[in-house]
Amino acid sequence: MRCAILGFAFGIALLQTRPSLPESTTLAGAAAIAVLLSYWRGALHAAAAGALLGYCWAAMLAALALAPQLNRADEGADITVIGTIDSLPYEFDQGVRFNFAVEQARGARFPVPPRVALAWYTGFRGATRQVGAVRPGERWQLKVRLQRPHGNANPHGFDYEAWLLQQGLRATGYVRADSGTNKRLDSFAFSLSNLVQHCRAVLRDRIRRALDGKPYAGVIVALVVGDQRAIGQSDWKVFNRTGISHLVSISGLHITMVAGLFAFVASSLWRRSFFTQAQLPLLIPAQKVAALAGAGVALLYVLLAGFGIPAQRTLYMLAVVAAALWSGRITNVSHVLCAALGVVVLLDPWAVLSPGFWLSFGAVAFILYAGSGRTRPRGSRLAGALRAGAHTQYVVTIGLVPLTMLLFSQVSLVSPLANALAIPLVSFIVTPLSLAGSLLPIPLSNILLGAAHLVMEGLAVILAWMGEMRFAVWSAPVPDPWMFAFALAGTVWMLAPRGWPVRWIGAAGWLPLLANLPAYPPEGEMHVTAFDVGQGTALLVETTSHRLLYDTGPLYSSESNGGDRVILPYLRARGIERLDAVIVSHSDVDHAGGALAVLDAVKTGWVASSLWHDHPIVKAAVSHRRCVAGQSWSWDGIRFEMLHPTAASYVDTSLKANARSCTLRITSGRHSILLAGDIEAAQEAELLARSAGHLRSHVLLAPHHGSGTSSTPAFLAGVSPGIALFQVGYRNRYRHPKTEVIERYAKMGIDRLRTDETGAVRFTFGERIAATAYRREHARYWHMR
Repeated sequence: MRCAILGFAFGIALLQTRPSLPESTTLAGAAAIAVLLSYWRGALHAAAAGALLGYCWAAMLAALALAPQLNRADEGADITVIGTIDSLPYEFDQGVRFNFAVEQARGARFPVPPRVALAWYTGFRGATRQVGAVRPGERWQLKVRLQRPHGNANPHGFDYEAWLLQQGLRATGYVRADSGTNKRLDSFAFSLSNLVQHCRAVLRDRIRRALDGKPYAGVIVALVVGDQRAIGQSDWKVFNRTGISHLVSISGLHITMVAGLFAFVASSLWRRSFFTQAQLPLLIPAQKVAALAGAGVALLYVLLAGFGIPAQRTLYMLAVVAAALWSGRITNVSHVLCAALGVVVLLDPWAVLSPGFWLSFGAVAFILYAGSGRTRPRGSRLAGALRAGAHTQYVVTIGLVPLTMLLFSQVSLVSPLANALAIPLVSFIVTPLSLAGSLLPIPLSNILLGAAHLVMEGLAVILAWMGEMRFAVWSAPVPDPWMFAFALAGTVWMLAPRGWPVRWIGAAGWLPLLANLPAYPPEGEMHVTAFDVGQGTALLVETTSHRLLYDTGPLYSSESNGGDRVILPYLRARGIERLDAVIVSHSDVDHAGGALAVLDAVKTGWVASSLWHDHPIVKAAVSHRRCVAGQSWSWDGIRFEMLHPTAASYVDTSLKANARSCTLRITSGRHSILLAGDIEAAQEAELLARSAGHLRSHVLLAPHHGSGTSSTPAFLAGVSPGIALFQVGYRNRYRHPKTEVIERYAKMGIDRLRTDETGAVRFTFGERIAATAYRREHARYWHMR
């Protein structure tokens, strides 16, 4: 059975790597072969049959999940929907986000998906709007504009489209300002899901009121109801650097602790027949009652937690143990883990796309593996518990190093010490106080929540000190498959049960993983990566020994930007810890929005821009210079030339920021790329008059994202590119690139690449120019392009 379950999980994981779903005839054939294989005994046949069934099961669920799709004809249309708020609303500076279960839709040409993700903004283009106070379970009528699922597609980036599919959200959109249409219809529409979400909202509101203005109120909320969205980026940085992020959520340890507490209480009361003469243990053994109580409480806690993967794994393991106890069967721990694995992937085949899935099951698997053959610790019960806890922490720390490097390109060196302090404090003090405080009446609840926050605040001070240590984190590029396999084999050797010879030699398997160095372009070659940042610009230029970042993407919100969402994850995965230069073409937030995040996280040689001296980016730069036409330099045989703006343009205060966009031409051998920023027709004419001989380039970053005020025929003729790149957002409000501009490029025979269609684009400048599009190279069936 274990081999069949592991094969089933493998088949599901394999389906999630496919660019398209298989045909129904293919699935029918695979299912038939699986049935035939099941008649033969043997682990190999069981695993093969399980893999085929897992592949078919995942494909069937994927087809059902993709079926309710928003038709393209309804994208951007005003649609009136009636339905219920079926998630915890997230309040942010610009408004509120929530999931909406659609019951009725008017104004759409085709059926609207049953669940959509909506944002209700307070203002748009300077206008002020009234945002409704939405609560889970309420029924609302709203005027909305929807679009099909779309997210930025970048190497080592977050796959938003896969996440939407896993959540059952088949469209996203925003609420239109219409006081006559937008109104609450019912205060509560009963359903089990709405009831759970309503209870979560009530508990969250209680914690917020009790800890109003407290810096770690978001952490307390995360420990009680699993909502981590109120935890600030600066706090996440500390938690990640110290390796305790797994504790700032409802983890398996917390669920097991709470379930065990209630199981103990239920068992004690049942043994005493609730202090009556009923002799209840004669009817049902106390162990069975304890198992039932623990599993029931775990279910309630997991529901409040939002049903995350670590919580699911713990719940299913407890349920399997409880079922085995009630059925009178002895349960092997490996059977429990495999059963939990099977249930998780059976109910949620997209769980394998989550890092939490691999970390959660990987940690438990290594604990079981390293604990096999170990005798019970001698000495007092307390000493034995301490030794067992220390061994478990050692196993988890060592065992997850290869997987952590593969998923996050870094491992916390202070994690063992930080976890040794944080695990007992968070699990046995902060979490129980938080749970009790959220349930008990005022004023006792306020006292307990305040005490939990005080402990968390003190812990955060120590963690911040640890995280600031110079060698707190070891970073390296994402390992190649052979490096990961070699490190995993070494880890298995190191954690082998007692009696295994020279276990320490397994550490040698880590050497290629930890000594992995960033990859550089070959001598005389240049790589240019144009990121998919939505409506904005960001490109990384790499030579043999230098790296330059041209623009830093947009500002999405006060907590999110192109720097921390796209650029930094890519640099971290590549092992790039230093940029030789950053050029911020001008001050528009779609070009400069991520600059501060990048400068704060990555060492930078110098910054060039057209910004004024008092701009925050200029102040944050270690060394700043103004972009001025005529500047030039060479790196590894690659020539960089600044063509615009002129020094005189800084005197003319009437010019817009776009008119001073830093325009850079980069030449590698016989090929060039022109990065034109947001220059418009007037600046294009200036460049033709001033630098006509230096404009010709094989690749052109389309000026101003293909707006109607740029890309004049004369300019395109002067540049004469073979490829034009448009960095634009999907269905952006500016409607870039303009239709007439696209047609202009097409008539001149210029190939056109759009990041909203291709995802990130990588250009290789060598003997010839090669372009690879991320969505084409890493196509998945849910992208539906």
